[in-house]
Amino acid sequence: MNTQSLPPVDELLWSWPSVCKAAKEEWAKGFALSIAKQSKRRNWRPSPKQHALMMRMVNEVYRHRGDFDGQDDFEVIE
Repeated sequence: MNTQSLPPVDELLWSWPSVCKAAKEEWAKGFALSIAKQSKRRNWRPSPKQHALMMRMVNEVYRHRGDFDGQDDFEVIE
C-alpha cells in the first residue's frame, strides 16, 4: 500500500477522539481505542493497513456529521 497518498498520522489523530466516540460496532470501538492507546507511545507509527483504515474511519465521522454537505451556512461576500 502506498503511504505517500495517505494523510499524515498527526492529522488523523487530531480527529481520533471523535472517531472513538462515533464508533458503533464492537470491532470499530476496539480498533479505535487500541489506536488511541498505541498512539501515545513514543515514535509510534501505524502500519500501512492501520493508516488506511484510520483514514476511512475519520472520513466516515465527517461524512455523517454533515459539516461538508455542500450547503453554505453563510452568505458569500463578493
